[in-house]
Amino acid sequence: MHTSPLSLVILAAGKGTRMRSARAKVLHEVFFAPMIHHVLTATRPLQARRTLLIIGHQAEAVREVMAEQDVEFVVQQEQLGTGHAVLTAETALPEKDGTVMILCGDTPLIRSETLINMAQEHRRQSAMVTFMTTTLGDPSNYGRVLCGEDGRVQGIVEQKDATAEQLRIKEINAGIYCVDQEFLFSALKKVGSNNSQGEVYLTDIIALAVHAGHHVNRFLAASPVEVLGVNSRVELAEAENVLQQRRNRELMSQGVSMENPETIWIAPDVEVSSDCLIETAVRITGGTRIGSFCRIGQGAILDNCQLARGVQIGPYSCLNGQNLAADTVLPPFSTGGQPLPQPSSG
Repeated sequence: MHTSPLSLVILAAGKGTRMRSARAKVLHEVFFAPMIHHVLTATRPLQARRTLLIIGHQAEAVREVMAEQDVEFVVQQEQLGTGHAVLTAETALPEKDGTVMILCGDTPLIRSETLINMAQEHRRQSAMVTFMTTTLGDPSNYGRVLCGEDGRVQGIVEQKDATAEQLRIKEINAGIYCVDQEFLFSALKKVGSNNSQGEVYLTDIIALAVHAGHHVNRFLAASPVEVLGVNSRVELAEAENVLQQRRNRELMSQGVSMENPETIWIAPDVEVSSDCLIETAVRITGGTRIGSFCRIGQGAILDNCQLARGVQIGPYSCLNGQNLAADTVLPPFSTGGQPLPQPSSG
């Protein structure tokens, strides 16, 4: 098993036509951050030697949003396909040794654990190329994985170039690759653009590796939702929901009760202590901190608030920047969050 250094190439140059937006696709927000941020967060535990972001459409806007991230920018002047996008990174990767992991900037649901497992398997198998696949009930819009009768990979065919028989294949290419660096760039220079799009397809390196007799490994992502590419507003909403429900399940596992968790929105920078109850349709943002034994009433909106132990927020309250002492009780429809004294007993 070889342990060559890992570099990351993240593709973020596309327009995202189906988003019907003037904004670059990877800058669309999902779960309180641009979707490209979620991809970068997932890659951090890989501890790559460098992370290259391929930018093109609205390059300056992407640079601005990513200014505080530890990435290097490579500009793809013309969008001539995914293979061409990766090829633009060659001069930014002067080292000949190592492995390149290629990801798309529009897959905000990918998990760190999945990427780590893939990189480890690539090393264990001493593969020239490992690419991620998954199986979908409806594989529309994805490239299909072609295998021979022996089950070995032969290549990937894009949907627009597939025959009717190939379109029935359910195993799809997830668009994440680990590739030997030297092979990657030499192979991309051999890839043509003789296809329905007239583009240089990154997927063609799979067939090139197979024909050259190299070991091509496919890594099956057990959870198809992780590789969901966000290409439309519908998929953006689906991704938002998945990320929020992951967060809610995490909070519930830490001792927070939720009524109808699918209606509750809690930003990742919010802290909620155990034994709290959050009712239906609550939204909490802005680094809010909630102490234990608090109850947040239905429909409440909290932003940048500090709640000590035992605070009760009445339904449909809207609070911003409030600091509430222990055992404060606010009536329904409170605004601004001026704390009311506890009702006297007796």
